[in-house]
Amino acid sequence: MKKNIKSDPTPVCGQMVSRMFLLLLLLLSGPGLFSQDTFSIVAIDSITGEIGSAGASCVGSSSGYPHGAQILSDVIPGIGAIHTQASWHATNQQRAHDWMMQGLSPQEIIDLLVANDVGNNPTIRQYGIVDYNSGHPRSAAYTGVNCMDYKNHVAHLNYSIQGNILMGQEILDSMESRFLNTGGTLADRLMAALQGAKVIGADTRCGIHNTSSQSSFLRVARMNNQPDSLYLDLYMSYPYNLTGIYPVDPIDSLQTLYDAWKVYVNVIDKPGGFNPCLKVFTESSGTTTFDFGLCHNYPGSRVEIYDITGRRITGFEVNSPLEGIQLKNHGILIYRILDKENRQMAEGKFILPEHR
Repeated sequence: MKKNIKSDPTPVCGQMVSRMFLLLLLLLSGPGLFSQDTFSIVAIDSITGEIGSAGASCVGSSSGYPHGAQILSDVIPGIGAIHTQASWHATNQQRAHDWMMQGLSPQEIIDLLVANDVGNNPTIRQYGIVDYNSGHPRSAAYTGVNCMDYKNHVAHLNYSIQGNILMGQEILDSMESRFLNTGGTLADRLMAALQGAKVIGADTRCGIHNTSSQSSFLRVARMNNQPDSLYLDLYMSYPYNLTGIYPVDPIDSLQTLYDAWKVYVNVIDKPGGFNPCLKVFTESSGTTTFDFGLCHNYPGSRVEIYDITGRRITGFEVNSPLEGIQLKNHGILIYRILDKENRQMAEGKFILPEHR
């Protein structure tokens, strides 16, 4: 049985563009492009060497900043992470990047940013910086007195949390509590920290949209990553000019992307998956067939298919031993099989050639 199914219109995962191209684009767009806003966190896992960055803001996507709030994030694998927010300026961010590459500490970088502000007005800027420092992480933060209220930061040994135009200190406190009291990976903890800020009007300008924010992001680098190809790089952003009530909070949309991404990582890290009875093959006609002939209890189950970025492509109910679908994607794809109670029964990966 052949099914022709279109891809779902779900949010897409972030694909990093060249940093220099992006900074040039933003400089040409003007220094006032990204104004005061945002709650965010930067953090280090000193054991794994992972470096993380997450945040959200009542700022949407446009040709000026393709990833919404993600523009404030600079993650340098094996070295550290920098958030420059509140009256964001590309030159300040690039200077901070260069100083970190020169080996300066987070506090030294902030001191230089304040002393050498591109607009001679550091009082409207906010920074959060962490570095790995050979497994001995350091952090520092700065909140200018003229950032819009409510503004503050919380910086400790391996993390820094900062925000402005907030509902209040409770947003930062909730983020910190979730980060410190959640188990799992650094990415799990960063995602939990964002969930701690998922309150209508956390960024007060987004109260009219009935959400915490307009865009969100989650990024984690492993030691051997390239800056333009991080282990985890996800974002969700509504258009900057979208009015009215937003259908889903950006943090919840990001959570959906993250949950899907974890399926991909779990399968790639464990080759072969957990479903030896299932065979997946693609015929010369282009039809991909799922053969459940050796599997038990397959009737009524559901197959979900994702691309390698964690984006859900399609899904279908299993009603016969052989199920065939047409897929326009190519490369590595991930599948999950769920039972009638939506519990995961199996997972795995398969490859579709580009030319069939």
